Amino acid sequence: MADRKALGIVGGTGMLGGAIARRLLSSGYVAPDSLVVSNRSGLPAGLETWPGVSAVASNQVLADACDTILLAVPPAQAGSLEMSVADTLVISVMAGVSRAQLSDFTGSPRVVRAMSSPAAEHGLAYSPWIGSDAVTEADRATVGGLLSACGASDAVADEGQIECFTALTGPVPGFVALFADAMVSYAVRSGIEPDIALKAIRQLFLSGGTMLHDGGKTPGDHVQEMIDYAGTTAAGLVAMRDAGLVDLVHDGLDMAVRKTRSMA
Repeated sequence: MADRKALGIVGGTGMLGGAIARRLLSSGYVAPDSLVVSNRSGLPAGLETWPGVSAVASNQVLADACDTILLAVPPAQAGSLEMSVADTLVISVMAGVSRAQLSDFTGSPRVVRAMSSPAAEHGLAYSPWIGSDAVTEADRATVGGLLSACGASDAVADEGQIECFTALTGPVPGFVALFADAMVSYAVRSGIEPDIALKAIRQLFLSGGTMLHDGGKTPGDHVQEMIDYAGTTAAGLVAMRDAGLVDLVHDGLDMAVRKTRSMA
């Protein structure tokens, strides 16, 4: 460990940190011998596929050895990181932890607050981020490259937007799964075999997501097109809209954002 590593991940054993670590390795963004993770029990399960990854028992040892540090521990553990870095790029995907807190917890002025999701492992996460004033152009390139390796990414201008995205895109599959589960339960209630209902709805969301991603139409365009067609789907969409579905979604997202802000 005499040579400094390119990247250290604190929290590489968790759902989000592990997903990001495996993606960065499988995509070739980081070489195994340029990655170190902090884990008292040795190399975390799931990383054995890449010989050369280093594991250390101390966050401070990791911090001393790495040029860039990714923090992916649960937010409740943010205040007990037990590391001090004078001037190292620190990227956090911890929900609710502000840039000011990140600097307090680590001692680094070069901090980035981001949000990602376990979909990172498949290269499908959306990861918005915002850096502190001390973040350099080289740092911004590093952050953009790392997060883009996990899917799509954008720098945003307001830290409050990260809190909104924590609710919107952080909980994959989260809210999408809730709607899918409601459709599965409807199908089962209608007499369809549970395994067939599940298969059908999984395929529906796969195809719907692909069409939303690949086409030039917005989600609103698709909805209006269906309503204008005035068929069976239109009847259902109009009934849901008139029943206040959009307002219910907004209320749920508001609650999630408030929870994020209460954690800060």
